[in-house]
Amino acid sequence: MTSLHSTIKNCLVVLALIGLTTAATAAPEFSMRRGISLDIWNSWPDESRWGEPDVLLPFPEWRRSVTKENLSSLKKSGFDFVRIPVDPSVFLSEKTIGLRQDLRASVLQSVQLVNDAGLKAVVDLHLLPAGPNRLVGTNEVMDDPQLFEHYLNVVREFGRLLSREDPSEVAFELMNEPITDCDDADAPRWPGMLKRLFAAARSSATRLTLVLSGGCWSGAEALAAIDPRSIPDNNIIWTFHSYDPFLLTHQGATWAGDFIRHVRGIPYPPHAASKSEQASVLVQIRQNIRKDAPLHRRSGLTSYLDELFGTIDTPDKLTATISAPLRLVSDWARKHGIDPGSIFLGEFGMIHQEYGSDFTMPAKWRAAYINDMVDVIENHGFAWSLWSYGGAFGLVEGHGGEPLPGAVLPLIKALQ
Repeated sequence: MTSLHSTIKNCLVVLALIGLTTAATAAPEFSMRRGISLDIWNSWPDESRWGEPDVLLPFPEWRRSVTKENLSSLKKSGFDFVRIPVDPSVFLSEKTIGLRQDLRASVLQSVQLVNDAGLKAVVDLHLLPAGPNRLVGTNEVMDDPQLFEHYLNVVREFGRLLSREDPSEVAFELMNEPITDCDDADAPRWPGMLKRLFAAARSSATRLTLVLSGGCWSGAEALAAIDPRSIPDNNIIWTFHSYDPFLLTHQGATWAGDFIRHVRGIPYPPHAASKSEQASVLVQIRQNIRKDAPLHRRSGLTSYLDELFGTIDTPDKLTATISAPLRLVSDWARKHGIDPGSIFLGEFGMIHQEYGSDFTMPAKWRAAYINDMVDVIENHGFAWSLWSYGGAFGLVEGHGGEPLPGAVLPLIKALQ
């Protein structure tokens, strides 16, 4: 009897270990390799007009210009999925109460249009910081418990909306770039919020692969701070974003702080230019700072320029800067037994042209950066998505939906 009891106990232990091993190695329902994010807005309508069907529908707004043929062209170019940013602030506004059913239906039609074109879809609740055209954005949702509860309801509704779709064709990203846990001095809030987001999504979407990130703008360090064991699910893809080196990728951006707007003309890679050419560009940027920056900021901004350029001015330094976030995530995944195929670099890219600016980043610089990034990403075994189809970082279209004269996609080696 004792022998039988011992045998049964040993069998149960073996079965439990087999179960744990299977759970640790189980792959998500959804798989992807190479993608691109579609546009979240083109016209950025003011919230006061969000109750007007002609302003918001079809939704998302890219549906007005991007056709099934355009999507099929992405498939032919070598992409296997697109990321569909959906602005959840629209569903948190009282202005849209009468339109929400139609808006959700339009999102579902967008997903099906993408799938019909032969591409998989990641539906991304793309929360953004509030601006002059809206009352609610990322900070408000993060800081107001009642708004966060409303956001959880949006997550449940979208989980329900997508739950009948083929889980091998559609994945659900719960929040874009949460702005929290960026200050080490504060107690981390994101792990608890992430658990609640996960529970809300899983309550209505039991089969969909969920895409989850760390806090602090979905950076690599924030993802590495997450304990994935706190999410009791294997049908998960973990995502992070990287725009390093920021000095090169965001040149001229007016919305990314008071420094980078003065930076224009640094080539990629910087060492492709002669020392004298590099010096000339830096002189011009310093002149921009002296001319346009507030007097009390000029010295600090100039020093910051020199500091940042010193981290990328040789091939080895540039490679190290690009690789650091990916290596950090790779180490985190290895530590926790997460397969690289369950890691997704959800955004990277290089600006084409800032709104209202006359500076345009040459296509060959952008392609060289993307090729270097893709080499590093795919060496780690991660999936990736470029930012973005159109807009300031557009790879296919410009700000007004016009085709870009400088074709970048044909220069991306991984797509050839």
